[in-house]
Amino acid sequence: MNCLDLFTSITTTFSGFQREFEEAEYVIVGVPLDATSTYRSGSRFAPLAIREASLNIETYSFRAETDLEELKIHDVGDLHATGNMGETLRKLELVTNEILNNGKTMALIGGEHTITLGAVKGIHKDFALLSFDAHLDLRNEYMDQTVCHATFMRRINETIKPSKIIEVGTRAVCKEEIDYATSQKIAYTTSQRIMQVGAGDAAKEINRLLADCQYVYLTVDMDVLDPAFAPAVQNPEPDGLSTHMLLDILSKICSQRVVAFDIVEATPHYDTGATAIQAAKIIFEILSYIHKDKKRRSNTT
Repeated sequence: MNCLDLFTSITTTFSGFQREFEEAEYVIVGVPLDATSTYRSGSRFAPLAIREASLNIETYSFRAETDLEELKIHDVGDLHATGNMGETLRKLELVTNEILNNGKTMALIGGEHTITLGAVKGIHKDFALLSFDAHLDLRNEYMDQTVCHATFMRRINETIKPSKIIEVGTRAVCKEEIDYATSQKIAYTTSQRIMQVGAGDAAKEINRLLADCQYVYLTVDMDVLDPAFAPAVQNPEPDGLSTHMLLDILSKICSQRVVAFDIVEATPHYDTGATAIQAAKIIFEILSYIHKDKKRRSNTT
């Protein structure tokens, strides 16, 4: 029995278009982990809410000129998350490694942002970590915890050492994090700067930083969006990006080099479904951008 059979269970399937695992190119995994939330808890309910939203929005991407129905998607269900953070992250590492070793692109639906730590441990090759988030999450410790939603990026930098870490949409930090990012050469760009230069120039800068990176793990914290667009998140922060700007940037940087990505920190019961719909749309779009690039490359070879 493999890790997927051991550690996941199927609920509602994302998008409703379900292929068999063997023929799928894209694999969805829900991770209902909500163990270290310090303001708004409830992200454990997001995988189900986002799946339900995905069944009720249209599937065509005008940016990618792709319909999600074209994609071979398999939803394996939810990871068996427990109150034991270490054990849950260990299971996620094993599941991630199994999916990637089968040549699939993986999409995780969180869950709190700490899940990224477990997922990237399952990538056994050199990769860059690209994060869209209002926060840097580079604290050494937060509320007596060294592994939590506010520290996981620092733990990733210390223990996994991606070739690059790039953080986009930053606007809520402490001095400790700025000092650490500077000392470790972790690149970040603020939401204010992105809005000044525009999505096109922001995407060019990100692509320049990723130019020599063959593999990318992409993580999108829903709080990168302004609360006007995504009010139901764990730690909302004003002065964020619009959905339009986020999708414009993602459309210019997502390619087949994105081997896995996650969408995290939605807390569905803090609104009436708007944030879950935004999250489902973002997943649709990212998958479409990756697929468009794969199809383009296959047509030119």
